[in-house]
Amino acid sequence: MSNFTLAQLSQELQAKKISSVELTQTYLERIKRLDPGLNSFVTVTAERALTQARVADTQRAAGKGGPLTGIPLAQKDIFCTQGVKTTCGSRMLDNFIAPYNATVVEKLDAAGMVMLGKTNMDEFAMGSSNETSFFGAVKNPWNTAKVPGGSSGGSAAAVAAGLAPAATGTDTGGSIRQPAALCGITGIKPTYGRVSRYGMIAFASSLDQGGPMTRTAADAALMLNAMAGFDVRDSTSVNREVPDYTKTLNDSLKGLRIGLPKEYFSAGLDPKVAQVIQDAIAEYKKLGAEVIDISLPNSQLAVPAYYVIAPAECSSNLARFDGVRYGYRCANPHNLEDLYKRSRGEGFGAEVKRRIMIGTYVLSAGYYDAYYIKAQRVRRLMTQDFVEAFKKVDVIMGPTAPSVAFGIGEKTDDPVTMYLSDIYTIAVNLAGLPGMSLPAGFVDNLPVGLQMIGNYFDEARMLNVAHKFQQATDWHTRIPAAFK
Repeated sequence: MSNFTLAQLSQELQAKKISSVELTQTYLERIKRLDPGLNSFVTVTAERALTQARVADTQRAAGKGGPLTGIPLAQKDIFCTQGVKTTCGSRMLDNFIAPYNATVVEKLDAAGMVMLGKTNMDEFAMGSSNETSFFGAVKNPWNTAKVPGGSSGGSAAAVAAGLAPAATGTDTGGSIRQPAALCGITGIKPTYGRVSRYGMIAFASSLDQGGPMTRTAADAALMLNAMAGFDVRDSTSVNREVPDYTKTLNDSLKGLRIGLPKEYFSAGLDPKVAQVIQDAIAEYKKLGAEVIDISLPNSQLAVPAYYVIAPAECSSNLARFDGVRYGYRCANPHNLEDLYKRSRGEGFGAEVKRRIMIGTYVLSAGYYDAYYIKAQRVRRLMTQDFVEAFKKVDVIMGPTAPSVAFGIGEKTDDPVTMYLSDIYTIAVNLAGLPGMSLPAGFVDNLPVGLQMIGNYFDEARMLNVAHKFQQATDWHTRIPAAFK
C-alpha cells in the first residue's frame, strides 16, 4: 500500500477497501519506523493528520469529496501552515508558528488531502544537496551515503521511500527537478505564476515556484489540478484558466517534436548519464516522436547570471529577519546594532550568509549596473533562446543533472562545484518556463532523471509526454530495496 500511486490510492478509498484513517496510520507508522534513517521530516503532524483523515472518511461516506480526498501528503517546510511550525530549514525560524496557511496548503486542504507533516529542506531553499538544513542532512533512500538533491530533498526522499505518496516542493533553480532526478521520482515546476506563492516563504521572488513531487506524471497531474490557479493575494499569480491536466494524459505522441540542445550534451555531463538520456530519447522515437537538434547558445551563462540575480533577491527578502518581529533573537543584546548582527549571525547558516553577502554586493552603488543589470540582460537573451527554440519544437529534453547523486559531504567545501549541480535546470527558472524531471534509468544503482522543458503554460502537454513514456517503461515503479 505504501508504494501505491495517488490514482491507485484514490481507487482503494473509493471502493472502501481502506479508510483514510487506516491509510494515514500506515504512513505515520512508516515515518516513525523508517525516517530516523533518512531525516526527511522536520515535523510530523500525526494528530492533525488523523483529524483530517476522519473528516475525509465522513465526506466519502456521504458521497462527497474528489479524487484526492483522504490521501496523505507531505508539505515542504517552506509553506506556511497555520498553527504548525514552519522553519524553512533554518535556526532563524525554528520557533516560528505560522498564523495562516499558504494558498497551496489551503488548496490541498480543500481537495481533502491529509497533511502528514513538514519535510526537511536546504536552509531557505538555498542548496542543491539538502545539507545546509539546520536540522541536518537528508539522506537518499537509494543509498543513504548519498545526497537526495536539494532544496526539496526531504520531499523527494519521503516520496521515494514510501513515507508519503506525494509531497509539495519549490523550485528556484531546479529544487523540484534535481532532487526528483536524484531520488527517482517525478517532479514538475509549473510556469512562473501558475501556482500561487502566497504563504511560500520567499528566497528569490522572480524565480520561486511551487509544484508537486509524486511517483508518476498521472499523479502530478492530479496534484497540479488542485494546486494551480489564480490568487488575488499573489501579485505574480497569472489570471488564466486551469485545464484538467488528467484529460490529455493519453493523447498520442505521433508527430511530437523533441528538441535536443547541443549545450546539454557537452563537457561536464557524465557519459553514463548521457547514455541513459539517449536511450530515453530512443524510446520516444518508438512512440512516434521526431527528434530535432537545437541550440540554446546563452545557456552557458545561466549559472553566473543566476548567482547574481538569486542572491540579490535573497538579500532583499531576508532583510526582514532582524530579530525584532519574529524568528530567532540573540540573547541579551547590548543595543539595536548588536541585536541585528548577532541575531542574523547566529540565526543564519553559512550558505545563506554567503548568498546575502553576494546579493548585497551586486546591488550596491557602483556594482548594480556592472553585475545585476548585466545579469538581467543575459536573462532576457536566454529567454529569447527558448522563444526561438519553441518555434521549431514542442518540448525540449536533456539530462536533469550532470551526474547521479553524489556523496554526503563531497561538495560542501566547494560551493562552485555544488552550484554546477543545477547547470541544466537554472535557465528554466530564469525564463519562467515549466519544466519537469521523470525517472529514465539507473547508473551505478542510482536513479537518472530525464528533464523536459515546455512552452509557457504547456504543462498539460508535458504531463502527457511524460505519462506516455511511463506507460512504456517501468523506471518510475522501482522502489529502493530498504523501503519496499
